[in-house]
Amino acid sequence: MIVLSAASFGVMPILTKVIYRDGAEPVGVLAVRFACAAVLLGLLVAATRPAGQTVRRLGWRTLGALVLLGTLGYAGQSMSYFAALTRASAGLVALLLYLYPALVVGIVALALRERPRTVTVICLTVAVAGTGLTLGPVGGGQVTGALLAMLAALFYAVYIVAGSRFTPRAGALRSTAVIISGAAVTLVIIAALTRPRLPDTATGWLALAAVVVICTVVAPWSFFAGLSRVGPADASTISTLEPVVSVVLGVIVLGETLAGIQVAGAVLVLGAVVALARLGGNPPVRG
Repeated sequence: MIVLSAASFGVMPILTKVIYRDGAEPVGVLAVRFACAAVLLGLLVAATRPAGQTVRRLGWRTLGALVLLGTLGYAGQSMSYFAALTRASAGLVALLLYLYPALVVGIVALALRERPRTVTVICLTVAVAGTGLTLGPVGGGQVTGALLAMLAALFYAVYIVAGSRFTPRAGALRSTAVIISGAAVTLVIIAALTRPRLPDTATGWLALAAVVVICTVVAPWSFFAGLSRVGPADASTISTLEPVVSVVLGVIVLGETLAGIQVAGAVLVLGAVVALARLGGNPPVRG
């Protein structure tokens, strides 16, 4: 499930390039993306409810935590990431964002008093190194952009760790629906205040629709489904497959070139993920 999530998120940069070629702006794209995904997820929750059965109510603590994960965590990470892209090179932003697996391991060890396994630390180190190689040469960037990228990484790390504590109580699908709805509220309000541009052509809107379904419904749902089975440290390590997918799709779809160092990085990431899957086991997430 984490691999499916990483692949689904990995498609997003390719689709986003198509959307931005139409002159669309990030805030408008994010608002439409999360609002439409919230509607789809609500319909899925209703459609998958067994006939004649009522949905078990969420406790106020769980519901409140999930809403905060959306309004602050997911929305904050998205806004920080896209703001960083306007102030620093894409390579630098992506590289700093992928500090989040190391941050997840640190937060779990310090805040939750859960010592990471040796295999997790080794695989994480290899995967982060491979991510750096896969992303290729990094250009310069302003200090503000770098700080925003690191803020996005911190948002995402906290989001993953907090999600591992609360999503098992609500289930992956309902958790995703609540979180995405919370993010949608934040982003729609921001979009209403700024009135950003949206895509101008049918191609741009089709790409945005794909982002909604693949990157905002399938990706977070499958991530939470996997998170409840392998835990936050392993889940974040496996998620380093995302830039590998993005780079490979860039070569296939956009005709971008792939340097030998990027191939080596992809091999390291894939090797770390396979090793973690074979040797790491499946520790349950305590919640």
